[in-house]
Amino acid sequence: RDLGVGACIVGHSERRQYFNETDAAVAAKLEALHGAGLQAIYCCGEGQAERENGRHFDVVGAQLKEALGKLECAVVRGLVVAYEPVWAIGTGLNATAEQAQEMHAFIRRELSALIGNAAQEMPILYGGSCKPSNAEELFQGPDVNGGLIGGASLEAGSFLELIAIAARV
Repeated sequence: RDLGVGACIVGHSERRQYFNETDAAVAAKLEALHGAGLQAIYCCGEGQAERENGRHFDVVGAQLKEALGKLECAVVRGLVVAYEPVWAIGTGLNATAEQAQEMHAFIRRELSALIGNAAQEMPILYGGSCKPSNAEELFQGPDVNGGLIGGASLEAGSFLELIAIAARV
């Protein structure tokens, strides 16, 4: 907070992949952020093999239960959740709007099981290669509340276009 930081991404796919960050470590970080009064953006998502094998709901459900299941309701209620379909990040593959909405609705149901109706107010962001060419369609989903923007934020024109799309939808 002393540095002006207001939010922190936790559980990002690259942290899980390259640093073997576990759901238990993610849970500890979420508690620490809550205690420090910082906004936590919690990431969850599945890989390509898990998607192709039809295990995507099992994987994301397990991540949610392991990382969030033992936290106090106040901690979970304060989160922003970001769905990261790892198979659609930098691979040339893209999730359809239907796939994104389906997973976002699943995440919301899982959150509802943990914290009840408060889950209906929690923002769930899409974090799988969101760019101006697909953002409008993705953001149409009733459970898709915005994007966790990666590469598209590195070019100002692209990022500004995404902001305009989000404001319009």
